[in-house]
Amino acid sequence: MGAVTPYRILRVAGPLVELACSGDIAMHDVVLLGDAELPGEVVAIGGGVATVQAYEYTGGLAPGHPARPRGGPLRAALGPWLLGGVFDGLLRPLAGAGDRLVPGGGSRADGRTWRFVPSVEPGARTDEGGVLGTVTTQAVPFRVLAPPGCSGPVERIAPEGRYPADAVLAVVGGTEVRMAAEWPVRTPRPVRARIDAVEPLHTGQRVIDLLFPVALGSTVAVPGGFGTGKTVLLQQIAKWCHADVIIYVGCGERGNEMADVIAELAELDDPRTGGRLADRTVVVANTSNMPMMAREASVHTGVTVAEFFRDMGLDVVVIADSTSRWAEALREFASRMGELPAEEGYPARLASELAAFYERAGAVRTLSGAPGTVTVLGAVSPPGGDLAEPVTAHTERFVRCLWTLDRELAYARHYPAISWAGSFSRDAAALSTARARSGDPSWARHREQVAALLTEADRLADLVELVGLTALPDQERISVLAGRLVREGVLQQSALSARDAYCAPEKTAALVEAVLAVAARCRQLVESGTPADAVEVVDFTPLLRAREETGPRSAAGVAARRDAVLQALAPGGRP
Repeated sequence: MGAVTPYRILRVAGPLVELACSGDIAMHDVVLLGDAELPGEVVAIGGGVATVQAYEYTGGLAPGHPARPRGGPLRAALGPWLLGGVFDGLLRPLAGAGDRLVPGGGSRADGRTWRFVPSVEPGARTDEGGVLGTVTTQAVPFRVLAPPGCSGPVERIAPEGRYPADAVLAVVGGTEVRMAAEWPVRTPRPVRARIDAVEPLHTGQRVIDLLFPVALGSTVAVPGGFGTGKTVLLQQIAKWCHADVIIYVGCGERGNEMADVIAELAELDDPRTGGRLADRTVVVANTSNMPMMAREASVHTGVTVAEFFRDMGLDVVVIADSTSRWAEALREFASRMGELPAEEGYPARLASELAAFYERAGAVRTLSGAPGTVTVLGAVSPPGGDLAEPVTAHTERFVRCLWTLDRELAYARHYPAISWAGSFSRDAAALSTARARSGDPSWARHREQVAALLTEADRLADLVELVGLTALPDQERISVLAGRLVREGVLQQSALSARDAYCAPEKTAALVEAVLAVAARCRQLVESGTPADAVEVVDFTPLLRAREETGPRSAAGVAARRDAVLQALAPGGRP
């Protein structure tokens, strides 16, 4: 007869499982339930009973079944297999798992090997975070590092060759170092120091790079109601931003949208490497039909993966779509545990949970001394488009940039539907210096001019609706025209266009310069006595279509169309 386990299941109520426990167990420890070893997390302890929230469907569990603690909190398995992979909220692979994940599935069981090239010699001394060697991957340099807290002489280093992920590649100060690593997902990985985030993240989306730029290592919230284009915008950033690694966390989103993301990433060429964009992307897919507790863990899992690659000196972007679904998981969990509800039923700890998540972004000096960044972009899906609801309101307090999606712009087919009146960027001032240093000293001035044109056009919009355009003075009619040129010639961008889905910085600058030059020329004509009617009938189509008809980097093509419009506005020009 086998030994009696000190842990047995007393009650199963949906995903909540109560255990009789006579051994040592702690809050947030992972417990494997039943013979299938379904994972769960300890959420309450009292009176010899531990309450466990299961990460999976608990069908088949019954009182009397055994349970086995793992002896620690939820940990993510980290390694080179992550690049190009699709995983669930616990970082277990989904590719090849059929139409559903098998309960109790492992984290990696593919038997792959990778080529390891050592970069230190036996006897050399290394500190924590030091580079011991590199692993060959298709897209980004994967570095094997001395783990945190590990320093001393290199007692042994593996020769160049192919090894599985769990092979010992080095021994440093008595500590074995493997290609694979594990880390608790709710614990930030250590760094040497935080540094100022002063380098821009180029997204390839003009309205962002011009008006609401984000720094590498910063944080962004993207609130917007249903149908305003959040998912498409975040997909565009995942495809085109110049980060080294992309972590896309589909948190509670629809399965068909996640399938589209995965399919598009697999088909898209990477302009940086010539390979597939998916090769430097990690997708954490926890869709709306997957367990609530795994959804709550998915954002922590995603940012843990990001910190792992950041420690290699890389720039990583985390895209969480959406944090509202994550907050709903927190609310559901709090309700099951009987926590006192706060605003709209969310737990009182909602603000601190959001702050802890966004706080893990940043530009840092890693343990090895190299710079690395984690930039976090979180979509927010307020019910009914109510931007005053708790998740949106709290998130706005903790982020550096806000890209608010406007329903009226979306219904007018103006995409990306980012509201220039309801968005902000606290990174813009610091990034103006970086832009000037990189050869674009006019960026800050052009940004201010474009913002002023949009503000003036918005002010006049209500008057136009009341009295009509022709009732306005000529100067104000030109302001309305300039606002239209900015909106349609610069800020609009088609995600479906081969030429306009991505816009390089040089083309963005050329479009802005072209619109500002044409607007200034129109104003000069009116000031010199030309009627506004004569200016408004000029064909501005070459300027408005420049974004669609020129290549993603074709500043020269934009300049040619600008010159054509300026020629039409010159004395003797042809309208």
